[in-house]
Amino acid sequence: MLEFSCHAWAFDDLTLTEALGTIARLGFRYVDIGSGAHLNLVKAIADVRRVATDIQSDLRVYNLKLADVALLLPGISADDETMRRDEIEQFKALILLLKALGTPGVTLSPGALHPTDADAGYVHVVDALREMVDAAGDGLTVSIEPQPATMARNPNEALALLMDVPGLKLTVDWAQLTQQGSATEDIARLLPHTRHVHLRQTKRDHMQTVLEQGALKLPEVMAALTEARYTGILCVEYSRAPAFNHLRETVKLRDALRAARPS
Repeated sequence: MLEFSCHAWAFDDLTLTEALGTIARLGFRYVDIGSGAHLNLVKAIADVRRVATDIQSDLRVYNLKLADVALLLPGISADDETMRRDEIEQFKALILLLKALGTPGVTLSPGALHPTDADAGYVHVVDALREMVDAAGDGLTVSIEPQPATMARNPNEALALLMDVPGLKLTVDWAQLTQQGSATEDIARLLPHTRHVHLRQTKRDHMQTVLEQGALKLPEVMAALTEARYTGILCVEYSRAPAFNHLRETVKLRDALRAARPS
């Protein structure tokens, strides 16, 4: 049976402990966390064991399991070799933390879209991701999330990277792709290579919207996941925004997913 998680980024105005408590009270048993307010990468690298112990303790208190950790690190496409190396080395330094937390995988950026030389940017990204996948080793799956303004803006670009980086998987943000005009059948081509899925209601040129007004059709999504035999976790991922009740929409999508989930 498909399980659901909630992304802690939805509550980045709270401490991680408070965010985890909120997510648990919403009835989720899995959580995604990511770099930023809840996971300062510099501080985590400086004291991996303490950070791991603190997060593990909070997860136990709230009976939550990690579904994914998002580190992003978009500088792997940059011309500046120092920037690329810095992000690769940050990732390597965090592997101990990721494995200590027991996350099944880590989500990275496919690299920011190269402003002048797409071919050079692509080579940089492939080289970096190969090194990062190799460094992760067994027990930690590395995936990239196709997004606008990156080196994997659409399903075709994402699949090309998978071909060139053995062992790489995908975190599919259905809203990111739908918002740009990708149809369900286009997104479905990614699912055999997908480790993790993010969902929120969306429509063309709107990153998120209320459940009743969006283009995302949950029966189509569930049918595509079932056909692909997807066995990962679906993450409800909304962001705080002015005049948008992200808490209410999280609950509404949670309930809609439960109703649409195959028995």
